[in-house]
Amino acid sequence: MDLIIVESPTKAKTITKFLDKSYKVESSYGHIRDLPKSKIGVDTENNFEVVYEIPENAQKNVTKLMALDKNADNIILATDEDREGEAIAWHLLEALKIDKDKTNRIVFHEITKEAINDALKNPRKLDMNLVNAQQARRVLDRLVGYELSPFLWQKVARGLSAGRVQSVAVRLIVDREREIKAFKTDEYWSIEAELLPESNKEHSIVAKLNKIKGKTVKKLDIKNKEASDKISLDLENCRYKISSVSSKKSSKNPPKPFTTSTLQQTANRWLGFSAKQTMMLAQQLYEQGFITYMRTDSLNLSDKFLKDSAKYLREELGPEYALEKARKHKTKSKGAQEAHEAVRPTEASMAPDNLPTKINDQQKRLYRLIWQRAIASQMTEAIMNQAAIDIDAVNTDYQFRANGQTMQFGGYLKIYPEKSKELVLPFVTEGEIVELKSLNNEQHFTQPPARYSDAGIVKIMEKHGIGRPSTYAPTLATIIARNYVERDDNKKLYPTAIAFVVVDLLVTHFPKVIDFEFTAKVETDFDKI
Repeated sequence: MDLIIVESPTKAKTITKFLDKSYKVESSYGHIRDLPKSKIGVDTENNFEVVYEIPENAQKNVTKLMALDKNADNIILATDEDREGEAIAWHLLEALKIDKDKTNRIVFHEITKEAINDALKNPRKLDMNLVNAQQARRVLDRLVGYELSPFLWQKVARGLSAGRVQSVAVRLIVDREREIKAFKTDEYWSIEAELLPESNKEHSIVAKLNKIKGKTVKKLDIKNKEASDKISLDLENCRYKISSVSSKKSSKNPPKPFTTSTLQQTANRWLGFSAKQTMMLAQQLYEQGFITYMRTDSLNLSDKFLKDSAKYLREELGPEYALEKARKHKTKSKGAQEAHEAVRPTEASMAPDNLPTKINDQQKRLYRLIWQRAIASQMTEAIMNQAAIDIDAVNTDYQFRANGQTMQFGGYLKIYPEKSKELVLPFVTEGEIVELKSLNNEQHFTQPPARYSDAGIVKIMEKHGIGRPSTYAPTLATIIARNYVERDDNKKLYPTAIAFVVVDLLVTHFPKVIDFEFTAKVETDFDKI
């Protein structure tokens, strides 16, 4: 018998379906060793020697795995294909005292029969570079937390915690709140005309004031009611004439397939899921074999998926929706050692409505989004007709413009329904007279920057290089759980009073640790390991 060890019981159950009885698949239930809870566990005086312990709640499972190991011909460590997964495999090897000569490591980024069998044919040994990268991250996080947290207990209150990534994330949210509080509102006005063409008085044209004396009107140019009223007075009893009509075709490319970051952002905006909720559901879909590994920076899609998606599109939608040559995207993240494919469905032909009934509604909604995005990335562009009508107020310095858009061919929008508003303009000709039906002046005020949503904070963390795909959701969950950040009525993130105090103290006394560039550089250094 060969013993395969994975992290979760769901993953074990899915893999078992694909293998014969010569294999036994068991779960480690995540990490079976970690740094001790009650002490630092890192000897800073002795080359940062690390002390690991087996937590009490893992003891029973460790005993079970050790007994199975004794009866196994070979041990196969099949934890996730990233640094964390490699570290879990190494901890299993060390804690269970497994014979290294009868132990192999396999990796796969999707749980399908083909992927599992292929992995079993191509085993490897543990990659200690990945293990050490994870250990370095864990040790540094422990050192920062154990050094900074007691400082906060002394200066602010007991029970507070600080962390290498979490404190920088809190700083981002505090800085945004201060931007909002310091924001000064500006007043501005817009002027809009509703006009009726002589040739078609049933279909009006709504046009905005676009130019004064040939110069484009910018957002803040009309600053107050007096300026707005003067323009309205100038336009009283004017005749209006079409000065130009133009149209052009434009194409709209489909979005790229999902990375961890863009999946979290889009699921937050489209579905209202938090980053933590998105990753929990994605983990469940992955472990059941419906999607590929969900912690990734990569935009690659396998050749098989590209071929299968093209076949699906030709057969289900028609050849006009499929590409002659697959569209491939370059991954912008150079260093991160994550899974080597984007997040995608394991089978292109597994449309959301064909999923087994055993998955719940939330899982299905997230799967639908992942499937739509991956398939759409291999579809033809949407073709739009862009139209513009310029209208002069005769014998004045004012010109209005109406913009319209119609869809000529939906392309990828047939599957991935991004908001694409159609506005049909009536047919008019240059020189045609139009009648003013109404002139509307509207007051506006500039708005402060918005608080971060889950999508927004993940995007800005990725922009600054703070954390990695596997850390965005846990970081956000941690700073909420520790009461540094709360959600407002719109589910946007805002800092608590204690967050302002903590950030100011850390910036004053530990500026390097809470610096954005330093945090990003540390991530890059981990990648080099």
